[in-house]
Amino acid sequence: MEDWAEIRRLHRAEGMPIKAIVRRLGVGRNTVRRALAAETPPKYERVAKGSIVDAVEPQVRELLAEWPTMPATVIAERIGWNRSLTVLKDR
Repeated sequence: MEDWAEIRRLHRAEGMPIKAIVRRLGVGRNTVRRALAAETPPKYERVAKGSIVDAVEPQVRELLAEWPTMPATVIAERIGWNRSLTVLKDR
């Protein structure tokens, strides 16, 4: 984020060429070009991946609809859950 702002400041306010910015900041030429072309600073975004519970959630909901007070240990046994109970309980 700081590099992005510094690159834009050096180029726009001081009129420094791309090659000079590359030498001064020690970044790649393409990095400078991308920073100058971008309207907003770079933002890290992680692709959301599902939970291991997603596959068995319909079965769990069926059991809970019929027996709302069924303990998580019994649910795990009935659906064949062999992983951590904490993940199942949290869902």
